[in-house]
Amino acid sequence: MLLHTVNKSPFERNALESCLRLSKAGDAVLLFEDGVYAALQGTRWATAVADALQTRKIYVLTSDLEARGMRTDTVIAGIKPVDYGGFVDLVAEHKATQAWL
Repeated sequence: MLLHTVNKSPFERNALESCLRLSKAGDAVLLFEDGVYAALQGTRWATAVADALQTRKIYVLTSDLEARGMRTDTVIAGIKPVDYGGFVDLVAEHKATQAWL
């Protein structure tokens, strides 16, 4: 299982789209920096992210949400908030990390 990281806004780049298309069931996805915008309810990406949650674990870095004025209660149900320690744990738990730029 791989950890995929997305740090670009899905509204500006296609990193999230590529990640969701090419990652596999059982993989994990971490949204951080501007990638946290993909975690928000009610956006045009919400359905694709919710669909991906059926076969992948998706995480969002809480400090990056907060830095952009967002709260965890605005995140799509099923996405797990993590702190920096959780980020490190995710890297350690997976055999490799794929960064989507």
